[in-house]
Amino acid sequence: MRTWVIFGVALAMSLGISSEALGQPSRQPHAGEIALGIRRLGVTGSVLYVAAHPDDENTRLLAWLAGGRGLRAGYLSMTRGDGGQNLIGTEQDELLGLIRTNELLAARRVDGAEQLFTRARDFGYSKSVEETLRIWGHDAVLADVVLAIRRFQPDVIVTRFTTKPPNHGHHTASALLAEEAFAAAADPARFPEQLGALKPWKADRLLNNVSTWNLKPDADMSAYLKADVGGYEPLLGRSWGEVAAESRSQHKSQGFGVAAERGSLLEYFAPLAGTRPKSDLFEGLELTWRRWGGTEKVIQAVNAASSGFDPRAPHLSLPALQRVHEAISALPEDNPWKAPKLRETEALMTACAGLFLEVRAAEASAVPGSQVTLNLMALNRSPSALRLVSVTLPGGEPVAVEAALLGDKPFTLSSPVEIPADARISTPYWLRKPVEGGLYTVEAQDRALIGRPEGEPALTVTFVYEAGGKRFTVVRPVVFVWTDPVRGELYRAFEIAPAVTATLDREVLMFPNGMSQTVPVVLAAGRADAAGTVRLEVPGGWRAEPAEVPFQLAARGDERTVRFQLTPPKGASERARLRVVVESGGRAESWRVRTVTHEHIPPQSVRQPSEAALVPVALAMKGRRIGYVPGPGDRVAESLAAVGYEVTVLPEEPLASEKLERFDAILIGVRAFNANPRLSLHRERLLRYVEGGGRLVVQYNTNSRVGPLTAFVGPYPLEIGRERVTDETAAMTPVDPKVPLLNAPNRLGPADFEGWVQERGLYFASKWDEHYQPIFSMQDPGEEPLQGGLLVARHGKGTFIYTGIAFFRQLPAGVPGAYRLLANLLAR
Repeated sequence: MRTWVIFGVALAMSLGISSEALGQPSRQPHAGEIALGIRRLGVTGSVLYVAAHPDDENTRLLAWLAGGRGLRAGYLSMTRGDGGQNLIGTEQDELLGLIRTNELLAARRVDGAEQLFTRARDFGYSKSVEETLRIWGHDAVLADVVLAIRRFQPDVIVTRFTTKPPNHGHHTASALLAEEAFAAAADPARFPEQLGALKPWKADRLLNNVSTWNLKPDADMSAYLKADVGGYEPLLGRSWGEVAAESRSQHKSQGFGVAAERGSLLEYFAPLAGTRPKSDLFEGLELTWRRWGGTEKVIQAVNAASSGFDPRAPHLSLPALQRVHEAISALPEDNPWKAPKLRETEALMTACAGLFLEVRAAEASAVPGSQVTLNLMALNRSPSALRLVSVTLPGGEPVAVEAALLGDKPFTLSSPVEIPADARISTPYWLRKPVEGGLYTVEAQDRALIGRPEGEPALTVTFVYEAGGKRFTVVRPVVFVWTDPVRGELYRAFEIAPAVTATLDREVLMFPNGMSQTVPVVLAAGRADAAGTVRLEVPGGWRAEPAEVPFQLAARGDERTVRFQLTPPKGASERARLRVVVESGGRAESWRVRTVTHEHIPPQSVRQPSEAALVPVALAMKGRRIGYVPGPGDRVAESLAAVGYEVTVLPEEPLASEKLERFDAILIGVRAFNANPRLSLHRERLLRYVEGGGRLVVQYNTNSRVGPLTAFVGPYPLEIGRERVTDETAAMTPVDPKVPLLNAPNRLGPADFEGWVQERGLYFASKWDEHYQPIFSMQDPGEEPLQGGLLVARHGKGTFIYTGIAFFRQLPAGVPGAYRLLANLLAR
């Protein structure tokens, strides 16, 4: 059990998760934050906010709850946001979910709340709660919500959304599950397998945080409870609206940077279940230690510590905090706030002493069975007399130190430690098993982690120090620290890595027309002197040459690319899989590593078996020279290059000078006009290219607050709406089956629209000029047909096409029919 916590802007006590476990430095809270933390010791109330995705949470409310009211606040997100779009990179699916998980954690470090999850996957936009709960599995996700409530023990549960459609199915499901879990968590007959360490928990009330954006400007709000969450905190020099804006702006992959708000900020609430307050969210609730008998000494000790705090000399509060610790320690073990408030008190004592405790590894990672040198530092930056009693290294016994920590002089210790031969390879716990279906699959030994943002650190070190004759324990994760010449000192979590990784450059390998493909494999050494052989395990009939490749990597971190020629069997049409196997050191293993690197989050590594899908496709191409104007989160260009197109990427500057006539077609990436409004300056040049006989294909753009569309490149009027078809199996009915685009160079049929993923398309055209010809009619169940997903217009001698069809998802997923359809769109 960890006994340390992290301080955020509002002295956030994120119990059980520290910033260092996330690869972040341990920041010393300033005196204002410490003062808030001491004041918070007297508050014993909690609120759990429930919604569906990263960015659904109300950061204004969370910041006010945690900072302004000193409550324990948490955000339960049903999903990790892996089905959305990505404005900052090309990551999709589980890698995008990893980014958004870390963005949520960054937001919580700002607003002071805690982060929780269920195992539900964000499988993309859903138009009904029925579909959502069918794909997720109603009972499984309800069990996770009940688990979160029983762990968190909230007094109040708040939903972001309502159970009334129309709404995103995930949104509606989050509200429905919260209502069901409100009752189920209190019932010992529901999910009894959770009980033992946990107990049934009955929250006092369930409220809905009214979504004012759905109401008319002149709506009567008098029937709702209201709370002003815009107060100013002098100890921080910030209002909660300013804190909330910084928190929300952590959702960078979604482009959700917002301006700070100052002054009064009203939030509205509707009671749903439990006790029904009439004028205040917390009316009738006792949220201090007075809710339990026998807590008078705790109350007195907290009041004394708070009133006696001197911001110029926080160390003088150590004796008072020790008395708080003693008073809380004397409470009965069944008091649910005893353990968390002891942890908060211990963290405050560490902060008041300016006690810096850190463990750095000499390397970013190590392999099982090897050694890594750990460098420990303990530094007392206050005048208080502290003594470091002992340290416990990973896998070892406590080592007596008995060193006085005085005079701002650090205690340091450098020691090699053994990584057990059976140590688990580091990877996010929810990604150890293949990702499929509506839930992440969690291995049996990780089930205790269900709902938590991240797993346990690879290695930890325990410090025991003494203050005022009493001993305290602090556990620190092992981190790796390096210096970037631009960004300065950076942190990341220390990891356990395979001896050799063998990473394919693509997860899906396309084989057009039975042609063989060169398959590069990047070998990377996790240790020095890594030698062995690498081979491809392929299905019967497939031929990999050579059969195996010997390799030797002299130093840790060395890389080498080996290449195989892979040939499908004659007439192959079925999807298959290959596996890369490395024989080294007497072991046969298969590991790949994918690393997510963005400046706003620590580097994240995902290690999984090194496998890829093999997809034969009958593909005719007419015109191979493609100019590609990139958009955000877009891997279409590399997918086209992988099947034989000659793709030239055209960012804005080359677009201005490139001879466009040399291209058989120009393809505009998703949201390119949203991400770079300057592209509209090239409208006339692109249209002249079409007029002269070129083919211009524009993938979807949006027209919203996040991505307003100020100009469009189409030759005739066209309005982009929010219509979409989320059923990836929806019938694609040709408006005119004889249209050439459906028949050449690939004759398309029903089989070409099988096996699609997540959705058919999004952001269809809602209105268009008569010059445009719709190609398909498609619809979600129970809805009217839509024809704005693919529009074609002749302009001069050439052709202009707008499409909301989700090629950006289908091509990386290896959907043959999507390749064939796009080849027809690009055919000149």
